Amino acid sequence: MQDARSVLNQQQQLRQLSLTQLNILFVTNTALLTVLSISRLLFTVSLFSVAEVIGFLFSFSVLIYALLPRQPLVTPNLEDRESIERYLALSPDEYRLQMLTNLIEVYKANKQRLDDITQALSLATYVIWATLIVTLSHVLWIVTLAF
Repeated sequence: MQDARSVLNQQQQLRQLSLTQLNILFVTNTALLTVLSISRLLFTVSLFSVAEVIGFLFSFSVLIYALLPRQPLVTPNLEDRESIERYLALSPDEYRLQMLTNLIEVYKANKQRLDDITQALSLATYVIWATLIVTLSHVLWIVTLAF
């Protein structure tokens, strides 16, 4: 039972790490958008600007998707009186077995939610990097035109 709880604790720590990554990606994306706005590169009409806008829209959309609240699974449902009565009627060994089964259910359901968040964060990271590369190419293109 203790091992199952430690796995759930590790899962919670991974969720916190994902939230930290999400915050970092939001700040990075916003900083990049701010730099482009201040330098007015975003407002020049070119394929670079179109790619940058699409990159920002896509990355913000993916980040918002990752930020959407997901209801974690909690079992047993303590608001259901029948469930409580059923658990109280179990022998100690049956109760432990049922709790272990519940922990496995919770782990699997929460793992799927966490995998969705992690996947969205990975995708957002790649999109932000691609947008950054497009932005740097845009700057280099402007500099070469100036000379």
